[in-house]
Amino acid sequence: MDIQVKELIADEKQEYIINMGPQHPSTHGVLRLVVSLQGEIVKNIEPHIGYIHRGIEKMCESITYPQIIHLTDRMDYLSAHINNEAVCLTVEKALEVDITDRIKVIRTIMSELTRIQSHQLFWASYGMDLGGQTCFFYGLRDREKILDIFEETCGGRMLVSYNCPGGLMYDIHPNFQQRVKDFIKYFRKALPEYDTILTGNVIFRERSIGIGPLTLKDAVSYGVTGPSGRASGFSCDVRKHEPYSAYDRVNFNEVIYNEGDTYHRYLARIEEMRESMNIIEQLIDNIPEGSYAIKMKPIIKLPEGEYFQRVETARGELDVFIISDGNKNPFRLKFRSPNFVNLGVLNHISKGFKIADLVAIAGSLDFVIPDIDR
Repeated sequence: MDIQVKELIADEKQEYIINMGPQHPSTHGVLRLVVSLQGEIVKNIEPHIGYIHRGIEKMCESITYPQIIHLTDRMDYLSAHINNEAVCLTVEKALEVDITDRIKVIRTIMSELTRIQSHQLFWASYGMDLGGQTCFFYGLRDREKILDIFEETCGGRMLVSYNCPGGLMYDIHPNFQQRVKDFIKYFRKALPEYDTILTGNVIFRERSIGIGPLTLKDAVSYGVTGPSGRASGFSCDVRKHEPYSAYDRVNFNEVIYNEGDTYHRYLARIEEMRESMNIIEQLIDNIPEGSYAIKMKPIIKLPEGEYFQRVETARGELDVFIISDGNKNPFRLKFRSPNFVNLGVLNHISKGFKIADLVAIAGSLDFVIPDIDR
């Protein structure tokens, strides 16, 4: 046998350890994957996290409940408004505060706009990861329209800090309803472009269909929620199973597929944008009159006890668990973040696939690293 051929066979049997990351914070996030390879085939992945760990849960023990809200912005920053809402709902539940229907409807509209802009950025960056730079330009072009709406009403674009215990920081801007309706009209026509550019692209389909499959049993076992779990047939949408805010007064479909591969995790997010627009259209012309905030005490103290609330962020289920000893800050606070849980399945679904497939698989789980590190 030729010497070069023998060396090639020997190389393919040899196991290599390489690092993917950590990247700079201005990219997808600071995540390090220690990847064991045999040739191009992935044999094992060991995530190394904590590069931007800030100790948010521990910090919450020494600050007040209104202050905690602003820390949740910095977890999954693409679901900032929904994270804020989760803490507010927990506090309001503990205090048995009844917020107005106006607050509930506005919160829901803002949450669905947040979900859309998050999925737009997913589509933009995912397409670019797999070689389609045009996706990045188109995705950010459309996302800017939502950020402009946020800026006008909230004063912030990405970290809006619009929720507060008992309601909202301010009422909606006079232009809010019209601008939201204009955006929906625009995006109804723009979203099919996403399918033309990427969803139906032959190269993209070859790189995603059948790649990194996750079964329903494994999705449930690992606790994978959000679009990644529903792409495997796991019915886990908190908005459907335990409606909060105004989700009990709207009709929408829980986007579920059974294939569980990279392609259908992608497709679930595309379809969720359509469902989010349906939710917004049902509410935007029916925002009730009333107060945008309930008067609260300057210093909020929860009664002694344990309080729990879960919400559906753009990446899955976020749980807030508070233990109160009656003081103005929690005795203990725990966040169950979807990104941390979803990361746990990466090794399982990547084994046996090529290193190039790992980029597609990891991207389809749509990680936001600060939510993992907290």
